[in-house]
Amino acid sequence: MKGCSHDCMVLSQLPCVLHHCFAFAGRQMNGKTSSKFVALFCRDDTAYKKRKLWEVYDRQRDATKYEDSLPVVCHPPCRAWGQLSHLANPKHGEKELAIWALNKVRTVGGILEHPSGSKLWNQLPSIGSDEHNGFVIEIDQYDFGHVAHKNTKLYICGINRIDLPALPKKDNTIHLCEKGKRRSICGNVKGTTRCTQYQREYTPENLIDWFELVLRQITSQVDK
Repeated sequence: MKGCSHDCMVLSQLPCVLHHCFAFAGRQMNGKTSSKFVALFCRDDTAYKKRKLWEVYDRQRDATKYEDSLPVVCHPPCRAWGQLSHLANPKHGEKELAIWALNKVRTVGGILEHPSGSKLWNQLPSIGSDEHNGFVIEIDQYDFGHVAHKNTKLYICGINRIDLPALPKKDNTIHLCEKGKRRSICGNVKGTTRCTQYQREYTPENLIDWFELVLRQITSQVDK
């Protein structure tokens, strides 16, 4: 599950103009503003909650109760799907939430986010599209301002790959957290300290901006 990006202060982030470009483009698409976005399986302190147009399902709300038709961004728990899943201790039914999220994205459109190393991706096409016209892309959340390199895959339905908003350029700058430390997800990169649980889970503001653009595109396809 994901959360707010304000736990860390990044010294070298994406240029501010990128943030405003994403937000402006989203507001102006098709000359109208989408009424609401939906994020499922979020942290309680998620940055999505600071945005008026987002309806958020955190640990206090059962995401599986979402029955509206708006496209969604899903952040289902990943520990039961990880390379070390045999050492994890997921709650009963937790692993199945990723499958539920996958089916929800296929039904209403949207994005499912999971680590690149998740075994969930073994069930999805590495290239091309599946029978639901869904496809997978890979990003590094560092390029969106994350404090650490975090390779992530996104399963996207409801839009053609060619119509995706542009991704940011590769970020080769150094990001430091508020304690002045370089971070890595596991702390196994020389010169870095292991991320806190919060840092491992939060979603960067610029990535949420990009998600908004994708959801607007999906909504515009439905409205045609």
